[in-house]
Amino acid sequence: MKITQRILDKKFMQLAFDKAYEHLGSTKENPSVGCVVVKNNTVISSGKTSLNGRPHAETNALNKKKNFNGSTIYVTLEPCAHHGLTPPCINIIKKKNVKKVYYSITDPDKRTFNKAKKLLNQSNIKVNIGIMKIDSLNFYKSYILSKDKKKLPYTDAKIAISKDYYSVNKKAKWITNNYSRLQGHLLRSKYDCILSTYKTVNKDNSILNCRISGMHHLSPKRVIIDKDFKLNKNLKLFKTSKTIPTYIITASHDKKKENFLKSKNVKIIKLKTENNFLPYKKILSELKMRGFSRILCESGADTCGELLKLKLVNNLYVFMSQNKLGKNGKNSFKKQIKDLKMSKKHKIKINLYGDEFYKIRIR
Repeated sequence: MKITQRILDKKFMQLAFDKAYEHLGSTKENPSVGCVVVKNNTVISSGKTSLNGRPHAETNALNKKKNFNGSTIYVTLEPCAHHGLTPPCINIIKKKNVKKVYYSITDPDKRTFNKAKKLLNQSNIKVNIGIMKIDSLNFYKSYILSKDKKKLPYTDAKIAISKDYYSVNKKAKWITNNYSRLQGHLLRSKYDCILSTYKTVNKDNSILNCRISGMHHLSPKRVIIDKDFKLNKNLKLFKTSKTIPTYIITASHDKKKENFLKSKNVKIIKLKTENNFLPYKKILSELKMRGFSRILCESGADTCGELLKLKLVNNLYVFMSQNKLGKNGKNSFKKQIKDLKMSKKHKIKINLYGDEFYKIRIR
């Protein structure tokens, strides 16, 4: 069967999104972009936004000793058209004599928004916008939210439960198996911030990093809600706080504990309480102000349930064991799951050797 150009365009754009996904959550204030260069319907180069945001994907793809004359590039987001810390990507596109540029959506950054097409057309470069637009809007939702001062940052939550919906096993540390936990580490690598609570960290002695071989450098920064400075002093987490930036959100003014935390390279964020609680909306707003755009909440059922109740979660990831805990279970998550109407359509097709993995879009 003859493959139409439209089908090929979508395939090449999907390859570009695959490249962008590799550094999703690890490009700081810049979005993670993927770029694929095609000539005679063959991929001749590709690139993605570098870790920490620079160089950009187009530069990484085109800054190679190849003949790009007459080529077509597929980019997941509108190429930048403004001078920032680096020259605009449209410059290298022109320099390399690219013939066509396909990108999925316009960049919400006001410095570039809807400018690339006009500037590229002036150099006789054809531009096509809109391939995989719906997929792109979903992929860049965290980036789009980061550009809207009125919106809270993109926030997902993750929880592990038993077949009978308990989130705590009274007789063991883990509910799900090792394959689920490895998938959880991979999930962490796609965020720039993990949000947890002192209760969860104290109970599990959590490190909250990415412990997949070769991916430790993709560990997100860690933020722990600890209103009254109740974190234990001998936590494993403190052994890595020099290499993984760690923050404590508190309302306490205990100087002795502040000095201890600072000696462990932990940064302290102070917020005022409301009804003796640190309000989640204020916490998320503060994190956005500090540059975080993709937040993953890993905490107990109470915190996760409250975030869902307040409609602050974009997606809920659920790892479900096929084992029932019965009397050994604690903190039932049944009501929240029932309200969300979790079903087979939410199940992610991945082999976790018995466990099941769900993604439920909340908003």
